[in-house]
Amino acid sequence: MKKTILSALAGETLPVPPIWMMRQAGRYLPEYRATREKAGDFLTLCYTPELAAEVTLQPIRRYDFDAAILFADILLLPQALGADLWFVTGEGPRLSTLTTPEGLAALKPVESIHETLAPVYETVRILSRALPRETTLIGFAGAPWTVATYMIAGRGTPDQGPAHALKATDRATFQGLIDRLTEATIHYLSAQVEAGAEVVKLFDSWAGSLKGQDFDDFALAPAKRIIAGLKARHPGLPVIAFPREAGPRYVGFARATGADCVAIDNSVTAEWAAENVQRDGCVQGNLDPALLVTGGERLVAEARRIVRAFAGGPHIFNLGHGVTPDADPDNVSRMIEAVRG
Repeated sequence: MKKTILSALAGETLPVPPIWMMRQAGRYLPEYRATREKAGDFLTLCYTPELAAEVTLQPIRRYDFDAAILFADILLLPQALGADLWFVTGEGPRLSTLTTPEGLAALKPVESIHETLAPVYETVRILSRALPRETTLIGFAGAPWTVATYMIAGRGTPDQGPAHALKATDRATFQGLIDRLTEATIHYLSAQVEAGAEVVKLFDSWAGSLKGQDFDDFALAPAKRIIAGLKARHPGLPVIAFPREAGPRYVGFARATGADCVAIDNSVTAEWAAENVQRDGCVQGNLDPALLVTGGERLVAEARRIVRAFAGGPHIFNLGHGVTPDADPDNVSRMIEAVRG
């Protein structure tokens, strides 16, 4: 029996779209909070394979999603390259900043990342044994531009200003960082596939702040290199790309990069994406995550509208961004019923 997500990624139009959620293992679930408390801190949770596998499995047990996505964080890769990484409670990640040629030169070689990331690969191995046979296992990484924005600023920023500034004032250092992250991402995702991931997803959460040629150079080109590198090592590997808030640049993104599926945020309508993006293959998306907080008839109506809009081609139902900590777990059940019912 072919897994439904693999069928959609291969271009099949299914009577009921497969479904999973970004950040489906997370703080909206009481069982996640209990495991997180047991771990003590977020990085310990990420680097303890048994616990990371447990939180990955929790939403599968509760909801029977069609896919599980590895529980990890996009900033584990810069840490493996030598950046200092820590998390501030209530505020999020902090990193040592990289803004100079010396900082770039001090990064570890790409081949050395596996030593730090070995627990992540062990989590994947545990999951590939523990998941139900019909559930697809998705590995992931952050896209180079998005990861670079954190490494340059030392934290998340509202407008990615420090990364844009470095791009303008020291293009060579900026390009060197993008190139290093591109190579490291190929190594990282390839190792996840070798450990048992069946699909990989590239999260470019801040792609929308790149405009014009910068979008081509720093969102599209790295994705193309990563996807080509992965498919050379793993022929037939399906790749989902998520250039969030790309707007009109979603059009043709799959064709230009070799991605098998483009994930769509909720700043564009499903109807627009069906007409302009789905003609190139599978799309994933794109329910507003806020509806899992508010619930009600609007949640059901919007979920059904998205299913109808994408019914003419391959579609994986998902949110337009990650589920938020204040989401009601019962609303997730309602969403699944609306999609499958």
